[in-house]
Amino acid sequence: MARPEPIRLQRRGDVRLSALPPLSLYVHLPWCLRKCPYCDFNSHERASGDLPETQYLDALRADLEASLPLVWGRRVVSVFIGGGTPSLFSPAGIDRLLADVRARLPLEPGCEITLEANPGTFERDRFRAFRAAGVTRLSLGVQSFDDAALRAIGRVHDGAQARAALAEAAQAFETFNVDLMYALPGQTPAALQADLDEALAFSPPHLSVYHLTIEPNTAFAARPPAGLPDDDAASEMLDAIVARTAAAGLERYEVSAFARAGHRCVHNQNYWRFGDYLGLGAGAHGKLSFPDRIVRQVRWREPAAYLRQALQGRAVSNEHAVSADDLPFEFMLGALRLAEGFDRPLLAERTGLGLQALEPGLQQALDRGWLQQQGQRLRPTARGFDFLSDVQQLFLAAPKA
Repeated sequence: MARPEPIRLQRRGDVRLSALPPLSLYVHLPWCLRKCPYCDFNSHERASGDLPETQYLDALRADLEASLPLVWGRRVVSVFIGGGTPSLFSPAGIDRLLADVRARLPLEPGCEITLEANPGTFERDRFRAFRAAGVTRLSLGVQSFDDAALRAIGRVHDGAQARAALAEAAQAFETFNVDLMYALPGQTPAALQADLDEALAFSPPHLSVYHLTIEPNTAFAARPPAGLPDDDAASEMLDAIVARTAAAGLERYEVSAFARAGHRCVHNQNYWRFGDYLGLGAGAHGKLSFPDRIVRQVRWREPAAYLRQALQGRAVSNEHAVSADDLPFEFMLGALRLAEGFDRPLLAERTGLGLQALEPGLQQALDRGWLQQQGQRLRPTARGFDFLSDVQQLFLAAPKA
């Protein structure tokens, strides 16, 4: 059976954009040493033996080449290589991947190129080799420095490996990120402060801090760990994180992200501002804008299926045009994550909609003290940050009868 024509080409859309947003590139490398019990990402434990690195890089190149007509003439502002554990790939493989990208897409001067890495895959000088391959920013999944906490959440590394990896990252990269988690099983305020002290001792330019949540279809959903802090305790931990990072010179610019001046994550900011991103790799999601439509894509999820389909030029498993009714929620879902909020013209620029499209949710958010309006700018209040999910829900489209 012939594959149906992509939806983006079937009919004229109901969006009118005067300009296209910045374009980022996301590349998904799905393998990891062991699946963490809290993880709901598309990640797969590496089977015995080597990774199919060469075959997967071939598939990524084929995926990119098939996607080029959708992004002709557009420059890429950031590249993010996520997973899984991308640092399982060799520095030579990452070098080849980035060479393939540069040969086919124009990158902005100084384009941010991020690679996710885990301390469990750390080898001395490996991070320097990634830097030499063209990676400009490393994101290190530390989560905790406490050995008992790391065991409780199923991490494959220990505190000593985390410290060694961070020391190497600090020497190899001017910009690097440390991922920490809080509200871990049995975690006390003192244990959280110890984790923060250890992380901040490396003077990270960027820190991302996430609440351990129990996601559906994970091992923790079936067997929740004992000793999880309650909501009040978790809220107090977040307050402590905000205070401690501010004292260390890190600004909370996004609900989970803290950075020194000049070190905000360009890639994630483009997500939150409803920018475009081409997603390559198994299970990768993408969002691409055209003058009359905004299209979301998903690649084949299983690595074996992705390899097979991408090499035949059919990496996209499904796609759909975002309806005008859904655009207010999709825009606000990201924009409200930013402490600075957004300027009103950005809504029209990225969605083609006027501010009236946000009603009645906008007025409710203002009345409840969750948003504030300062001239052209709308931004969440401190209380709005605390109730972010509730604020976002106000902009969901009403169900059709």
